[in-house]
Amino acid sequence: MTKKTENTEKKVEKKILAEQVTCNDIDCPTHGSLKVRGRTFQGTVIKKFNKRLTIEFERSVLIRKYERFASYRTKIHARLPKCINDKIQIGDYIKVQECRPLSKIIHFVVIGKIKKTGEEKVI
Repeated sequence: MTKKTENTEKKVEKKILAEQVTCNDIDCPTHGSLKVRGRTFQGTVIKKFNKRLTIEFERSVLIRKYERFASYRTKIHARLPKCINDKIQIGDYIKVQECRPLSKIIHFVVIGKIKKTGEEKVI
């Protein structure tokens, strides 16, 4: 066997193992019983905690009186499932979706990562 075929076999095995990994988190939208509905947002991770993170995104609002747009920043706290905890770091661009209230401030859950820090947008 050549090195290339060994490397490709190892990569395939790693992918299969990664797909089989499930988390025991009941508040995970893919592996648990948490249902997502409603609004989705995309933003940058500014803080990361044990089971949650804070994202920030900008939005433009038209001020009719002055016929100009003003930009505002919004911060949202979101639940971070165990299965994607290692993949997301501060500065990453992620997607969150609304779910039932999980605590006083958490009403969103992380769906996935869109791009890494310093990387072009991958859709």
